[in-house]
Amino acid sequence: MRKLFFVLAALLISIAANAQFEKGKFYGGASLSNLDLNYSDAGKLRLDVNALGGYFFEDNLMAYLSAGIDTNHDYTDLSVTLGGRYYIIQNGIYLGANVGVKQVDSQRHNDFKAGIEIGYAFFINRHITIEPQVFYDQSFKSHKDYSKVGFRLGLGFYL
Repeated sequence: MRKLFFVLAALLISIAANAQFEKGKFYGGASLSNLDLNYSDAGKLRLDVNALGGYFFEDNLMAYLSAGIDTNHDYTDLSVTLGGRYYIIQNGIYLGANVGVKQVDSQRHNDFKAGIEIGYAFFINRHITIEPQVFYDQSFKSHKDYSKVGFRLGLGFYL
């Protein structure tokens, strides 16, 4: 009986998740990252907060715009990113790519970046998700100093 319950629950979650990735849906989210999880020379304790807004222009394909603030005790960086995600059908795993610009306060210059991400949208209910994600951001200014690999934990809203 217990196994049957878990199978039915998993089926319902996958059906609800798939319905949220339909054309015409909106997405809003926020994420937190970089709690000392980077390999760059600027490896002091950092906190990175991002806000995302997106739209599903096709089933399973979302375009998004993100704004972020990356701070530590010495400086604050601001970024704007344009990206897209592909949600693998019926399971919540997504792959993404993005490009953006970052205003680097510590060096007083702008940096162009490109990134990739892989994550999972774990549905709490029909509209709210917890989204763990692994990402890589490539800096075009200085790979060694500003590129980063990290882990994000986000909260998403599918409307």
